[in-house]
Amino acid sequence: MPERFEVTMPDGVRLNVEVTGPADAQVTAILLHGWTLDGRAWHRQVEALTTASVGRAVRVVTYDARGHGHSSCMALPTATVAQLGDDLATVIDTVVPTGPVVLVGHSMGGMTIMEYAHRHPAHFAARTAGLVFVSTTAEGHTHTVYGLSPRIARLIRLAETTGAGVLARCGSWRAPRALLNALRPSIRWMLFGDRCDPSDLRLVTSAVARASLRSIGGFRASIGAQHRLDTLAALAHLPAAALVGDRDRLTPPPCAESIAAALPATELTICPGAGHMLMMERPDEVNAALSGVLRRVLAEPPPRSLDATPAGTGV
Repeated sequence: MPERFEVTMPDGVRLNVEVTGPADAQVTAILLHGWTLDGRAWHRQVEALTTASVGRAVRVVTYDARGHGHSSCMALPTATVAQLGDDLATVIDTVVPTGPVVLVGHSMGGMTIMEYAHRHPAHFAARTAGLVFVSTTAEGHTHTVYGLSPRIARLIRLAETTGAGVLARCGSWRAPRALLNALRPSIRWMLFGDRCDPSDLRLVTSAVARASLRSIGGFRASIGAQHRLDTLAALAHLPAAALVGDRDRLTPPPCAESIAAALPATELTICPGAGHMLMMERPDEVNAALSGVLRRVLAEPPPRSLDATPAGTGV
């Protein structure tokens, strides 16, 4: 059973954290969920890692981002991916004070990793031993056309941006479950590809119901504006993998391809027929990529700097 506790951020926001695996594991995998989701999105990866051959060597950490899941709401100015990068640094220092970490990010979670690397380069370099990017982007909404024509996509983006601004001012309120159930066909179309397990759709709908309206609306602007290809280019020495579905309407294949181009040693996997929820739709492929990066990390002795908590961070 996972150990569950809260970690308090410097501004008082409390993050819900779950840890699975031995405290003396050789490496810790930190799994970061996407926008409007929560740590439950990774349940198939957590199960696979704890039962795989690398299980005893790996500790797994998941947590709900601020304003999501069981974590507390936050002030609107902190609803940014930059703040999420700062939160990640604090989680690492608090939950994994020593040893190498492999960072695994889905959608906004991948962007959180990039912000952590950008805002805390010394901290990142001292602690991070591997990367896995799942259905994410380093170019904001550059490639997001929702699988539609560019003209219609622009209209949808305008409506989405306007609606996000309204939701951001709604504070800690949650969307009514009845409304989300009515929107379930739209959620299925936006987030999933050819196949969708009904239990996955229920989990995603439940996660959206837990996210505060402030987080649903507030994070939208910084997600669309982020550009971190230059940051990624400095990380080319790390074992890494990038995965995307070819039916992903939010972060389509060009997003993963640009990440792989910035990180030439990255193993790029494009999953036919899959949408944005790749860790649910294609768990075997995601688990294989994650296990591959972990094995590469475990095969290499960590640098000495990984055995101590970094003395400081860079901004």
